[in-house]
Amino acid sequence: MKFYLEKVDEKSSARAGRIETAHGVIETPIFMPVGTVGSVKGIHFRELDNDVGAQIILGNTYHLYLRPGLEVIRQAGGLHRFIGWEKPILTDSGGYQVFSLAEMRKIKEEGVQFASHIDGSKHLFTPESVVDIQRVIGADIIMAFDECPPYPCDYKYAKKSMELTHRWLDRGIMHFKSSEPLYGFEQSFFPIVQGSVYKDLRQQSAEKIASTEMDGNAIGGLSVGEPAELMYEMIEIVNSILPVNKPRYLMGVGTPANILEAIALGVDMFDCVLPTRNGRNGMLFTPYGIMNMRNEKWKKDFRPIDENSDCYIDRVCSRAYLRHLFVAKEMLAAQIATIHNLHFYLWLVKEARKNIINNTFASWKKNMLLNLTKRL
Repeated sequence: MKFYLEKVDEKSSARAGRIETAHGVIETPIFMPVGTVGSVKGIHFRELDNDVGAQIILGNTYHLYLRPGLEVIRQAGGLHRFIGWEKPILTDSGGYQVFSLAEMRKIKEEGVQFASHIDGSKHLFTPESVVDIQRVIGADIIMAFDECPPYPCDYKYAKKSMELTHRWLDRGIMHFKSSEPLYGFEQSFFPIVQGSVYKDLRQQSAEKIASTEMDGNAIGGLSVGEPAELMYEMIEIVNSILPVNKPRYLMGVGTPANILEAIALGVDMFDCVLPTRNGRNGMLFTPYGIMNMRNEKWKKDFRPIDENSDCYIDRVCSRAYLRHLFVAKEMLAAQIATIHNLHFYLWLVKEARKNIINNTFASWKKNMLLNLTKRL
């Protein structure tokens, strides 16, 4: 993987860059649709490519390991071939999913023993086995196994958790460097900064992650319930330490406003389930504000969802029709809303990139933030 930093905004830390992988180029800043089990809910890959403009998608190690299982993915020739997606894929390590199973897992120095949410069967994830699993999945970018501490947590727990993550990281890197990809293309390994909301821990963790000199770096353990301003404070601390010549990935974030603020702080990559999950429940994100498509006010509004959009669905589907589909509980409603929201997220980061290159990001961001949280 290669990363080229093309431009830094003159009035913020916002960056425009380019990541080159075996499966294509990714222009940053970028949003990655979440394809947990090898599918982005409610949308076909052709739509992801042509209508949404996705450049990379995310898969989940925990879920893919349990179902369909590694043998199926291996025989298919890796996840790209199994699902028919030819562009880049990033897989998270499964750490967040495992640690969300608070009553079904046990953390040890060796790794984490957990019970499957599907059938209760027992499994063990270690820093080494997670590398092996992601080798079989065959993503272009794979993540280190980490512990994601809850919010709130006390300082002692956060420090202990961070130190465990660092010891696991050393083991994971060693195993990554001593193993080989399975499908004829290189994979990149990203460490993850932890430390909860404690400044000194975030600083220590960022220094540790930076010292590993891997292809890119991730920021984890945020957007887990802490106030947004505290999240931004942690991002700023971390990005002041992480190397400027490596991509920075903020995991699991977030709202359109969160993304713009994090871009201004120097983040390059994002993923979040909000555009798909909220879309399935009738919430549309637009450049003008948020629309609840179940509301009565749209019943006779025959205007397009967004006539200024370059997305086909936005121009041909009326607000009244989409509301009708939601009220009638038609599957098509979720599909249209998902396409719209994902297209909007990709449009947003594309516009951010354009304004960074043109040195107009700060004023553009200020104007966008005024609209993004409005309820229409």
